Amino acid sequence: MFYLDRAATTPVRREVLEAMWPYLTGVFGNPSSTHGVGDEAARGLAAARATVARVLGCRPAEVVFTTGGTEGANTAVKGIALATPRGRHVVTSAVEHEAVLESCAYLARFHGFDVTVLPVDPDGRVDPAVLRAALRPDTTLVSIAHTDNEIGTVQDLPALAAVAHEVGARFHTDAVQSAPWLPIGLDVLGVDALSLSGHKLGAPKGTGVLAIRSGVPLEPLLHGGGQERGRRSGTEDVAGAVAVATALGLAVETVRSGEGAATTVRDAVLDGVLAAVPGAFVTGSREHRLPGHASFCFPGVNGETVLLELEQRDVVSSSGSACAAGSTEASHVLTALGIPDDVARTALRLTFDATLTADDVPVVVRAVTESVATVRALG
Repeated sequence: MFYLDRAATTPVRREVLEAMWPYLTGVFGNPSSTHGVGDEAARGLAAARATVARVLGCRPAEVVFTTGGTEGANTAVKGIALATPRGRHVVTSAVEHEAVLESCAYLARFHGFDVTVLPVDPDGRVDPAVLRAALRPDTTLVSIAHTDNEIGTVQDLPALAAVAHEVGARFHTDAVQSAPWLPIGLDVLGVDALSLSGHKLGAPKGTGVLAIRSGVPLEPLLHGGGQERGRRSGTEDVAGAVAVATALGLAVETVRSGEGAATTVRDAVLDGVLAAVPGAFVTGSREHRLPGHASFCFPGVNGETVLLELEQRDVVSSSGSACAAGSTEASHVLTALGIPDDVARTALRLTFDATLTADDVPVVVRAVTESVATVRALG
């Protein structure tokens, strides 16, 4: 079987399980407890925080452990906007994850914020000039994802963040899809806050990180005992923190080392499908694209039926974001590119890691070709 849905989730790595196991068994203490058992757990938490800080190029004090990308995005968008007295205007893009879009909508509904949603070009990129034109003296936050899970497009984050900083606005990025492949960090991307999810990296679901610069005001979503330096109350999940830290470290050492090979395989899949399937076209940018990400539309076919046909041929894939699974609405990401609703519903996303090799490409392309042909023959 070819599992080509890694943008949705990844299996937990053995090294991650082994690293977190002691904190699920013998080292079970509450890291806030003032005794030996608690101190041992606290040391594990501190070590995990230091590992994340090293990878992200920030200070340990700037790392907040969360339950994943959704919580991280909610905390950053709502927390920074509500804590910063600069103004009540936030800016985002039309291709953001629902966690960001819904957080912005919440600010508008309940706190009187104005929300500007930036358009994107046909590749799904935000033009820095468009962002500059949207900024106002009362803009308090800009939130634009580094990479898109549905179309694989990579934004020019340093340029966008620099534009936001020209007027004194803070900048948050959803780096969930970037973390397995690209260098990320507060300084690397030039941002004030960055959120990521452990289960995209080989850690369990329910783990994540928000990195936020010291000095950036943040109103917590969870109030209580003041854990995580008052930014996220609640007893820390030490095993989860160790897991996401281990997975992030492994991503730097192993996954990113295979970036070149994955890019070569990605391009072969893109070219192979385009050559073999009449009418197919690639969604997202060819030039600015994640390794291990190939996405298409096949006008005139039922996308969900293509997925079923592919699974019959031992290829597991998706039509787009798993967070919107079951929705009958066309993808907001694809429609933002100017793709009509009926065509957007024909989308196919193949996301893989460096274990998919050049030798596998003809098998995958043949499976896609046969699946689309079968669906077309059924009418």
